[in-house]
Amino acid sequence: MFTGIVQGVARVAAVVERPGLRTLTLQFPAGFGGGLAIGASVAVDGTCLTVTALHPQTDAPGSAAAADFDVMAPTLALTTLARLRDGSRVNVERAAREGAEVGGHALSGHIDCTGTVVAVRQPENNHVLRIALPAPWMRYVFAKGYVAVDGASLTVAEARREADGSGWFEVWLIPETLRMTIFGDKAAGDAVNIEIERQTQIVVDTVERVLAERLGPLMPAIERLLADAAPAAGRPGRR
Repeated sequence: MFTGIVQGVARVAAVVERPGLRTLTLQFPAGFGGGLAIGASVAVDGTCLTVTALHPQTDAPGSAAAADFDVMAPTLALTTLARLRDGSRVNVERAAREGAEVGGHALSGHIDCTGTVVAVRQPENNHVLRIALPAPWMRYVFAKGYVAVDGASLTVAEARREADGSGWFEVWLIPETLRMTIFGDKAAGDAVNIEIERQTQIVVDTVERVLAERLGPLMPAIERLLADAAPAAGRPGRR
């Protein structure tokens, strides 16, 4: 589990391509790799990856300067990790420890979809990203709710859903968030990893299922009433 509080920005130091598998070597920010072990989980742009090899920091015993991560084909197809190249920057967070403060919201590190940055605004001392989401994921995003973007727990400032189930939402970023993440690098057209907030998904899906179960048997009658009401609504009234 992760908290959505990004702990720093790592740099892609190497990429090795093999059939159905891509290995990323990430160079960590100072202090990030202390006590890191093979088999540990790290969120890389919000995607939970497993450490497969360590590159020790020579001047700090027990600390890793870098680590390798294997990424399978399904993960590459679903996330932005297939687009990473040497020198790319990524948000990183270590797995939460028992008793750790959850400053954001609980994240699994399992990406639901990718969104697209469609606009960037920079009011004074603020930074605003507008992100488009495809259907059906926009149904779970609400103003004042939570969403994880590239592994960062963010509060939705504004959201709009379209008739086809797609839509967009906006997040406002303070200078500290920009300092600790890669969001200052984002421009219109860039893709971002999205993990929706699970409790919101459960509530929305449950309500829709209950309504469908209860209204389902009534739908034929409701449709007949609507059909009968339509011609009446079109007739001119008495003067």
